[in-house]
Amino acid sequence: MRRTPDHEVVIIGGGLSGIGAAIMLDRAGFGDYLLLEEGDGFGGAWHWNTYPGVGVDIPSFSYQFSFEQISGWSRVYAPGAELKAYAEHCVDKFDVRRRSRLNTTVTGAAFDESSSLWEVRLEGGDVVTGRYVVSATGVLTKPKKPEIPGVEDFAGITMHTARWDHDVELTGKRVAIIGTGASAVQIIPSIAPAVDQLTVFQRTPIWCLPKPDAGLAWPVRTALRVVPGSKAVARLASQSYVEATFPLAAHFHGYVPTAKLGETLGRRHLKRSVRDPEVRRKLTPSYSLGCKRPSFSNTYLNTFNRENVVLETGSIDRITERGIRTADGVEHDVDVLILATGFKVFDKGNMPPFPVAGVAGLDLETFWTENRFQAYHGVSVPQFPNMFSILGPYGYNGSSYFNLIETQSMHIIRLLKTAHKRRATRVEVTDKANTQYFSSVLGRRDKQVFFQGQCAEANSYYFDDHGDVPLRPSPTLETMWAARHFPLNDYKFTNASRPESHSSAHP
Repeated sequence: MRRTPDHEVVIIGGGLSGIGAAIMLDRAGFGDYLLLEEGDGFGGAWHWNTYPGVGVDIPSFSYQFSFEQISGWSRVYAPGAELKAYAEHCVDKFDVRRRSRLNTTVTGAAFDESSSLWEVRLEGGDVVTGRYVVSATGVLTKPKKPEIPGVEDFAGITMHTARWDHDVELTGKRVAIIGTGASAVQIIPSIAPAVDQLTVFQRTPIWCLPKPDAGLAWPVRTALRVVPGSKAVARLASQSYVEATFPLAAHFHGYVPTAKLGETLGRRHLKRSVRDPEVRRKLTPSYSLGCKRPSFSNTYLNTFNRENVVLETGSIDRITERGIRTADGVEHDVDVLILATGFKVFDKGNMPPFPVAGVAGLDLETFWTENRFQAYHGVSVPQFPNMFSILGPYGYNGSSYFNLIETQSMHIIRLLKTAHKRRATRVEVTDKANTQYFSSVLGRRDKQVFFQGQCAEANSYYFDDHGDVPLRPSPTLETMWAARHFPLNDYKFTNASRPESHSSAHP
């Protein structure tokens, strides 16, 4: 007897990826979806990350859906609360909330070959079935604690940047922060004026560039709202800036080494901002710009001019009950310990974030461990039919996440429309197409800054255990074009009950 799925599509993740996929599926005629979210609210990173100073690191004009551009941003680089509000706005405007379940943790997913359905297991034992599954769980979601002895021994208050406790009062406290990545760059200047002493423990300095930020006064916001074409112009300028600062600079370094210009700009910014030459030396990266995620800030570097801020670059021996002891034997007494140590990215248990079993029970994590991270256009993996990712390996090119969400969703919609047209119940990328795509992205790596630059000392989460960087080495326009024109015969479309009737690989 043929099984009927609970929903045509099950979307896992209620961040902006899941929200965008839901909206675009609905607009394309696929409104029978269920969105599952582990948290108690929508927004993903913007729901969980509420630390002082949190905000976007690209201009807000690019950090929104092309089909829902708003004019109410308070700054060129909007604060996190406005992104959270934008997510909630989209959820309500496009009727996503009604088709979602919050506080719902997915513990596993398995493909039932006999019915071509996915069985999604939930915490508590429930199972939801879907013809298709869209994984929109992101990668910057699971906080990563540092691998430092004694991290559980500290007797004071410990909190990770991604789980900020607003009941903790920092005023007048001795605070230590471990890490100088993107989150720390925003937190450090935000809390430094309030604390008694701030000790920053840096393993690897970050490239910090000037931030072209400014408040958007009401005349500007009004113009964006009422002047025809003004939003399009602002978005085009923003997109061009974003494209130049990462996708082109990182992926085409071998052709146009613009990262070198960025390094010059970064060193000038550092020299203008930090008075002490020794501190300036410690804050100077020894790796090429682009090897790891850079940051943009007009306040981070000059925070180290403050008398109550200390930069510590000695290695940490262990965390004690009282604070942090460095390798030279010095113990730094601390009241509050902040872990700005990032997220699990390519770590096991995060890619994917729960067990996924495909054809014949093949485990997705095992497949990637044995065969390297790979996915056709970052969307599909052979032997995992009817399962599609928004942020799969080699899907994201480093531009706006919103472009990624829209291109990947367009790719998925094209597949679902074709499946409907052919009365297919199973959609699976071919081994040949996946292999060709994987070869094509690896074939471009010799021009990327990751493999041309000096990245050995970057300690970058871009690199996985295989030494690969599973970012898509493509300009944004190419990703947009490919989502609409990839060969449909790169996929097999079959019917569970009549496989021979719908196995044609032609449009």
